[in-house]
Amino acid sequence: MMLRLSVCVSVLALSLPLGAPLAAEEQSPEQEPAEAETKPEIIVTGRGLEPALSSGIYATTIIERETIVSSPSGRIEDVLRNVAGFQQFRRSDSRSSNPSAQGVTLRALGGNATSRALVLLDGVPLADPFFGYIPLSAVPPETLGQIRVTRGGGSGPFGAGALAGTIELDSADPSATGPFLGSAAINDRAETEASGVLTQRLGSGFAVASGRWDRGQGFFTTPEDQRVPATARAGFDSWNAALRGVAPLTGDVELQARVAAFRDTRTLRFEGADSLSEGQEASLRIVGRGEWQFDALAYVQARDFGNVVISSTRFTPVLDQRRTPSTGIGGKFELRPPLLEGHDIRIGADYRRADGELQEDAISAFTGSITERRRAGGATENLGLFIEDDWQIGPLIVNGGLRADRTSITDGFYRAVDPAGAVVSEIIAPDRADWTLSWRAGALFYATRRLDLRVAAYTGLRLPTLNELYRPFVVFPVVTQANAALENERLEGIEVGFDWQPVNAVVFSLTAFDNAVENAIANVTIAPNLRQRQNLPAIEARGIEASVAAKVGAVSLDGALAWTDAEVRGQGASLDLDGNRPTQTPEFAATLTLGWQPVAGWQVAGTLRHVSAQFEDDLESDVLPAATTLDAFLAAPLVDKLSLVLRGENLTDETIVTRNQGGSIDLGVPRTVWLGLRYGF
Repeated sequence: MMLRLSVCVSVLALSLPLGAPLAAEEQSPEQEPAEAETKPEIIVTGRGLEPALSSGIYATTIIERETIVSSPSGRIEDVLRNVAGFQQFRRSDSRSSNPSAQGVTLRALGGNATSRALVLLDGVPLADPFFGYIPLSAVPPETLGQIRVTRGGGSGPFGAGALAGTIELDSADPSATGPFLGSAAINDRAETEASGVLTQRLGSGFAVASGRWDRGQGFFTTPEDQRVPATARAGFDSWNAALRGVAPLTGDVELQARVAAFRDTRTLRFEGADSLSEGQEASLRIVGRGEWQFDALAYVQARDFGNVVISSTRFTPVLDQRRTPSTGIGGKFELRPPLLEGHDIRIGADYRRADGELQEDAISAFTGSITERRRAGGATENLGLFIEDDWQIGPLIVNGGLRADRTSITDGFYRAVDPAGAVVSEIIAPDRADWTLSWRAGALFYATRRLDLRVAAYTGLRLPTLNELYRPFVVFPVVTQANAALENERLEGIEVGFDWQPVNAVVFSLTAFDNAVENAIANVTIAPNLRQRQNLPAIEARGIEASVAAKVGAVSLDGALAWTDAEVRGQGASLDLDGNRPTQTPEFAATLTLGWQPVAGWQVAGTLRHVSAQFEDDLESDVLPAATTLDAFLAAPLVDKLSLVLRGENLTDETIVTRNQGGSIDLGVPRTVWLGLRYGF
């Protein structure tokens, strides 16, 4: 709390005096007009440095604010599903999934609920320090100005963790939000959502306060023929709040500060199967836009997670994962020195430390008494040093970069004791550390005024999370063991592509890629109803990503598709997995949005989305069938800046299977209609 208060005070203290007119010296009336005319205007943006020249070399999709705030579900994950290759671990969204399963990845590289894509909010990594999942419910779309998704691309200056790519979320500036934004909506299940964004200019700086509250009884994720008296709806209750301030330090240097908190509770499948995730965070960032550009960032995160597991036979608690406190601290410094004409050089370092500890109690389903008390945890660290150069030679941009990472895994342990305190099981993992060299290189050629050609090759790195190393878990009837000996994942990839604008109103993009994750961490079956996290030799993914954007008058069309041929290489335990498709990995996914804006303030859009079948498990025994959904969005102006909003999710009421373990099935969102009002959007 003291840290959050100190950051707030710092922002306000810096904003007010730095933004106010100077009055230290008296000025004569005749001097004032002349000085007013020549005084340079100070402009603060609240953003980081501009993307490097090489940003166009790697397959990149930019989502603008108009699209971000017009999602039929009102959730950030729904916005990201419009990007070719974006994938969550499960098809459920952040209202009806276990928070620890909210890993995100790109390019169908599979996973085990841990994110293989690096997600940044104003430069700060969002991944949970212990689990590696992304707290999607803590990111209100209305606070964002732009999203930049880079698929592949290696680690480069983005930091370790960008194995499958990078998702950069940028907060909106005052010109996009205005003094006040507000919205409220209710759906046909009487679930509600409300949000507000208040922006105040402070001299040349500004401050933004935002908050959001979502709650509801949820829907039945259990199919009707599998329900029992203990079956519960997927109820949810979540809120988040943030305060952000931006102030100039000099004419070309600005300070950015942010404090935020969130809390999210959910109930899944059975009465009493409640989960909790919460967090607080603070960050300071100084951005210099002068001749020697720089970006300096420091942040701290505190997170916690709790979960109660209910027996699917006796419907009583069998595991109380009562606490999983964790902390993430880190920072980054990037310098862009003007050393050589025609070169854009970036030199820097980044650091992240994550530590946490699981605290859980095993409970007898028959007596309700505690049978075992368990604690597990440790710490991981990553220090990265990078240098990268973009060299422009006429219509050609060449990119090359090196990155060295020192990774360490320390203080790892797992300890289980009986009610009397006697040790039942104990693992003390040895400390380990290593240096890894990564690189990337590529070229962008402006072949014509309307055609860009690109090619790239790269490597990347991801540390196992504390969750993967030390935390076992149960999703009945399957037990998944942790593995303290897991090694770092390594990516090697190549891609070629082009961006083509045949006419002003139409843009096509196509990328072919071949990526391989060596030492890929997966939940590997070692016996019936028993799995363990293991390093597979590799997961290979080859595929095509394509997108189209067109606008003719008031009508717009946006589409994206991803076709991926992904395979596991090697064996797991005593089972031959070679050639199997990675779990939770569809072969084909596509989305198409048709929009219409007849006059200012009106907006009508419909989104058709298809995801092909995928496997629940590594043995390809349980299938999640293909699903095709239709969503819609309508905004109609009423008076001044007030609009009526009508939203529809899964309007065809498609059956979306999100989990299938031996016939035990969970379902995604059914047909849902929202009605609401919003002001200032």
